[in-house]
Amino acid sequence: MKTVAVFFGGRSAEHDVSIVTALASVIKPLEMSKKYRVEAVYIAKNGAWYWSDKLKNIALFTSGEIERFMARTKPAGVQFDGGGLVLTRPAGFGGRVQRCVIDVAFPAMHGTYGEDGSLMGLLDMAGVPYTGCDMRSAVLAMDKVLAKQVVQAHGILTPEFQFFTRSEIEQDMAAVVKACKKALSFPLFIKPAHLGSSIGISVAKNETELRNGLEVAARYDNSVIVEVAVQHLIEVTLPVIGNTDLTPAFLERPMVKADDFFDFETKYMSQGGKKGGGKQGGKQGAQGYSEIPAKLDTKLYEHAEATGLAVYRALGCRGMARVDMLIDSKSKKVYFNEVNPLPGSLYAHNWRLKGISNIELVNRMVAMAEEQFRERQQVDTVFSTNFLKQF
Repeated sequence: MKTVAVFFGGRSAEHDVSIVTALASVIKPLEMSKKYRVEAVYIAKNGAWYWSDKLKNIALFTSGEIERFMARTKPAGVQFDGGGLVLTRPAGFGGRVQRCVIDVAFPAMHGTYGEDGSLMGLLDMAGVPYTGCDMRSAVLAMDKVLAKQVVQAHGILTPEFQFFTRSEIEQDMAAVVKACKKALSFPLFIKPAHLGSSIGISVAKNETELRNGLEVAARYDNSVIVEVAVQHLIEVTLPVIGNTDLTPAFLERPMVKADDFFDFETKYMSQGGKKGGGKQGGKQGAQGYSEIPAKLDTKLYEHAEATGLAVYRALGCRGMARVDMLIDSKSKKVYFNEVNPLPGSLYAHNWRLKGISNIELVNRMVAMAEEQFRERQQVDTVFSTNFLKQF
């Protein structure tokens, strides 16, 4: 039986969201499949790694007991053995050590040092198959600026934008604001360039709100993007699975007010937070009530779906990702917004309606991880030379 290690937590503003994704949407269905030995690997906010079956219990985290657990538990050791990744931990007295050889890694870490390609790079070096996007596509997907530049190069529409570093904002706010007002028009969205879960995002309808939004976003990232709001807005999102042969889920439309946006509070703290959402025919998902499938005319639906698949391919996504798009309902134009390389809850509610259970979903992801690993193994990364003999 293969060992699948699920990584979650991490040094990220999305640490807590990661815990819920891992325990509810990854570990549980993997164990229910009875195909794998599932190991929980929790990475604390200080970067320490812990490996224990106790970490599979959500109560450990909701009760605050996790702090006492870490205080009395030695962090796990991590070894590279030349062809894989091995976890170690003390096993009783006499200095004995328990080892766990990871056959497949399942990253469930949102945001910084996980979803952004950092963990994927480590797993590449260790020679371990892993689910989801590879390092390069994760880096692109999690960088809103790079992602927009790449899709623009592929002829895909995206709202007009400007981007700035934290140092530019801190050293000369007036120049940043002037550049935004010259190139863009209100209302504007201000976002940290590398975060998901809508953390640090704000909307500005005037200069004062723009300044405030820039300050907030710069607290969470060293790069900030400012973009024009799409008029007559319909927001849609498209989960996709696949390496080369792609399968889209339903195009989904979050049910929010026309003048609102899906912030962290709406997504995770209030389960949608919109009174009467259930009366609008929506489905209860990880982010509240959504319209699944989105009620668009056939031509527009197909255009948006095709755009989402084109973005997935342009960024080189693998395994799974979710493509967010913005539609101007008047002009019928579809704009790329951003890509989430690790959708919260894996968007299991949408796949379930598509006929793919959570168990089948995670099984497919493990299979795609092994397929992707075999492809990577066909690429030579070393080269023999006589270079050193000249010294």
